[in-house]
Amino acid sequence: MNYSENDKQYHIQVGEGEIGRYVILPGDPKRCEKIAGYFDDAKLVADSREYVTYTGYLEGTKVSVTSTGIGGPSAAIAMEELVKAGADTFLRIGTCGGMQTDVLSGDIVIANGAVRMEGTSKEYAPIEFPAVPDIQIVNALIKGAESLKQTYHVGVVQCKDSFYGQHSPETKPAGYELLNKWEAWKQMGCLASEMESAALFIVAASLRVRAGTCLLVLANQEREKAGLDNPVVHDTDMAIRVTVEALKALIRSEK
Repeated sequence: MNYSENDKQYHIQVGEGEIGRYVILPGDPKRCEKIAGYFDDAKLVADSREYVTYTGYLEGTKVSVTSTGIGGPSAAIAMEELVKAGADTFLRIGTCGGMQTDVLSGDIVIANGAVRMEGTSKEYAPIEFPAVPDIQIVNALIKGAESLKQTYHVGVVQCKDSFYGQHSPETKPAGYELLNKWEAWKQMGCLASEMESAALFIVAASLRVRAGTCLLVLANQEREKAGLDNPVVHDTDMAIRVTVEALKALIRSEK
C-alpha cells in the first residue's frame, strides 16, 4: 500500500526534493527551530504530528532537521519516510541519563553501539544482530566534540521503551527483570540510557543508510544514588554544536 498523499510522505508530510540527504534528528519538535538556526537560509518545510522539518544549507549543501518524537516507533517512521524522500545520512541529537559515575551532567555521549532493550528494532532484525552506528559519523562526532573542547565519552548506550521503567522499576510488575538488567548493563560499562538509538541504528542497517548519535547527559541517577554531585542540565546547545560541526566535516570530506 502506498502511504503517500500528494507526493508527500504520510506522517512527516515531506516530499522528494524538500530535504537534503543529510538530516539531523532531534526528538523534541521544539528543538528543530533552534537547530535550523545553525543552517544558512533555513525554511520550515513541514509540521505534522510530532514531525517538524526545516531545510537549509551547511557548507553550501542542502541539509535538514526533522524531529522524531519520543521512542523507537515514531523515530523509525521518520527515518523510513525521510529515506523515501531522499535522505541517506542521519545524526541523532538527544538527551540521556548517565549510568557510569564518571559520566557527568553536561557531558556528551557518542554512541558506538546500543542495547536493544526496546521493541521496534525486533520487528526489523533478529535480536542477535547488533545495533551499531556508522563509523564515519562516530568519528566525525568525536572530531566535533574535540574541536569544541567538550568533554565526551564514546561507548554503548542502553535503549528502552519505558521511561518510568527506568526511573521507578520497583513499581512495575516486571521490575525484577528491569532491576537485574540495569545492573548487568552497568557492569558491562554501558554509558547512558535513552530511547531511540537502537531503533535508528537497526532501521538504518535495514535500509542501507547511515546513522549516528550525539547525546547530552541531563543527569546521572547512579551519581545521585552514590551521594555525588548531580545537577540537572537542560541546555542542549553543546550537543547541537558538536553535531553541526560533525556534519560540516562530513560534508566537506564527501564533496
